[in-house]
Amino acid sequence: MLSAATTSNASFSAPRSVPRGGEIEHHHVAIIGSGFAGLGMAIRLREAGEHDFVVLEKANDLGGTWRDNVYPGCQCDVPSNLYSFSFAPIWSWSRDFAWQREILDYLRACAERYGVVPYIRFDTEVLGARWDEASQRWFIETSRGTLTADVLVSGHGGLSAPSIATLPGLDRFRGARFHSATWDEKADLRGKRVGVIGTGASAIQVVPSIQPEVGRLHVFQRTPAWILPRLDAPFSERKKRWLRRIPLLQRFDRLFLYLVRELMVIALTRRPSWLRWLERLARLHLEGQVTDPELRKQLTPSYSIGCKRILLSNEFYPALCQPNVELVTGGIREVVENGIITNDGALHELDVILLCTGFNVWKNPMIERVFGRDGRSLGEHWADSAEAYLGSTVAGFPNLFLLSGPHTGIGHTSLVYMIESQIEYVLGALSALKRRDAAVVEVSHATMKAFCAEMQIRLSGSVWNSGCSSWYLDQNGKNTSMWPTFTFLFRRRAKRFDERVHCFEPRRRERADDAPRLAA
Repeated sequence: MLSAATTSNASFSAPRSVPRGGEIEHHHVAIIGSGFAGLGMAIRLREAGEHDFVVLEKANDLGGTWRDNVYPGCQCDVPSNLYSFSFAPIWSWSRDFAWQREILDYLRACAERYGVVPYIRFDTEVLGARWDEASQRWFIETSRGTLTADVLVSGHGGLSAPSIATLPGLDRFRGARFHSATWDEKADLRGKRVGVIGTGASAIQVVPSIQPEVGRLHVFQRTPAWILPRLDAPFSERKKRWLRRIPLLQRFDRLFLYLVRELMVIALTRRPSWLRWLERLARLHLEGQVTDPELRKQLTPSYSIGCKRILLSNEFYPALCQPNVELVTGGIREVVENGIITNDGALHELDVILLCTGFNVWKNPMIERVFGRDGRSLGEHWADSAEAYLGSTVAGFPNLFLLSGPHTGIGHTSLVYMIESQIEYVLGALSALKRRDAAVVEVSHATMKAFCAEMQIRLSGSVWNSGCSSWYLDQNGKNTSMWPTFTFLFRRRAKRFDERVHCFEPRRRERADDAPRLAA
């Protein structure tokens, strides 16, 4: 799950010119979002000696997706020691897989420890950003005014824009309804008739958490998921003492977790047939927890394991077996004032509807708010499919860097590893700009196209492209999300900033009284 930066669809109109007298605030680097990506970038900038930057955060607190997702049972599905910054290890996790609150507290502690809180501009939503060719900088309009920056880094994250199911009649429902990412903490579900739409990553945590307190729980499933046991256990006090006293042990544990998970890449990308043993484990898990053969049949996927996100849970199947729970698989026809009517004509009366329907990964509002050299938005450039070199830079968008962009997704390990790799790429670009005394850096169009073509070739035999429908694929069925090989190979490519495949522009020496103008 990644930082949240913006949610509204406000239009953006850049100012026609830079006011004389320096009225517009300017920074060398502007960062969007304060989740793992935004904070990681800010911390590394400060460590590199850069202090002229600002972090723009729409909310009144940092944390991104771990701030926003407060639904019951919210927990990470990557081991705690791996799902953290490599430069900020922590020994005090409560268990192998951390709870949402722990991760949020960890991010807050990192921000405090590395002194980046003063750089964060809270309650500042980015409404738009436009590249100005004349002044060689980004004009950024926010909910609190306009500022400019030489470099723009977007860490808005792919899990920041909830996907609201387009169900006929949803607005007619008279009861409470909300998405798992916008959980209503004041909602009282005790004794209520609750409908959960979806059986993905958030649903399998929500359902067992609320099942004991609700009166009746209807779980609406479109496609079942492959679910593996969560090998989770509390960190013992003895383990914490050893990790605290011998930091090397924690680094060894992190390396071990990383290497074990990295072995899965071979099966996911090159030998999908090797995943049969994992599928067998998932079937045994299902058979061991669900005794009803009809329910078990409904919960058995028809696609290869790994084609969609593999989920972890020890509680979801037992919750579905409880007498106050019904799994509904017939499909939703419409939502009415007092519930949901399925395709078989049955009415499921409800007091509350919970939308566990995921996120708009590549239809995030932010991509419609960033405008490049030609005046077109990133969303317009990506109308067919998202393209970026190393998931970080896009031709036609100078001095723009994306964190967790296209082809940085991974289905086996920690996204934080990929984010840290991209941050090194950004630092390399900034260093190249300074060394050349240049104002602009931009990846060449040919390099970006060649990289994206390489990704499609490498992904063609992967399990993610094996035929099912998932968020990994865009509207055209193209996989623009996943990195198709070992993550250490991504880090190797990102760590060495290759100046040969980038275009640089020298700094323009304009008169101080010249007011550069934005293109219409």
